[in-house]
Amino acid sequence: MPDLGLPEVTLHYEVTGSGPPMILIAGMMSDSASWGPLIPHLEAHFTLICPDNRTTGRTRPMDAPASPQIWADDALALLDHLGHDSAHVIGHSLGGYIAWAMACLAPDRVTSCTMIASAPLGLARNAELFQTVLAVRRSDAPPDTWLRVFLPWIFTPEFYQTPGAIDAAIAQSRAYPHAQSTEAMAHQLEAVAAADPRLFPGPPQVPVQALLAEKDLLIPLEEARKALSGMPVEVLSGCGHAAHWDAPERVADHLRRFIDAL
Repeated sequence: MPDLGLPEVTLHYEVTGSGPPMILIAGMMSDSASWGPLIPHLEAHFTLICPDNRTTGRTRPMDAPASPQIWADDALALLDHLGHDSAHVIGHSLGGYIAWAMACLAPDRVTSCTMIASAPLGLARNAELFQTVLAVRRSDAPPDTWLRVFLPWIFTPEFYQTPGAIDAAIAQSRAYPHAQSTEAMAHQLEAVAAADPRLFPGPPQVPVQALLAEKDLLIPLEEARKALSGMPVEVLSGCGHAAHWDAPERVADHLRRFIDAL
């Protein structure tokens, strides 16, 4: 269980695989474990570096200062610690925005940038959704209620057609020993809400692509296309926001082809 001591936090991370370095940045309310379905398809080709962003997983303390720039700086510090001058940077959802920030702030450190189910969007509806989910979580509702409110935004309608699938997903989430706490979630949401998009002009001056999900409710396909105008975009048919869970092999194939073509 490797950790990196930084001035304000002890940053937890996982490393697996072999080959060129690739850092995987998790999305909102997620940590390094969220990459589990994708790792088997990539670890034979890349050294995979998966940090727990501040406010998530085993990184402590949960209430340390946080922002997209700070999360990006932590990832760059981790590359320094591991002896990598640069790496391919992959980010899902909020992690895609952090990957974008890394590419803008330190383009010489980013070999390529891939945003999965992500775009430089600031949707008021999403902010309202997350605050509502937080309010439900803080309420006296049964402890699985906030997950039942939130997960339809993550999974596709087809996922719900499989008997027992959603109950199993909720049970797995609640059993995870390093799940983000309610107050850590609130701190993360505050950090996102306070982010200044002017800090990250775009597009980044590095090879960049976006893997957008056809059925993504949080990052709607057409709005994301507009925000990413001029950037290479691939659409993952049939996938929802959790695209690397819905189709990990396809996501890995897109990543390998993009990187092989550089």
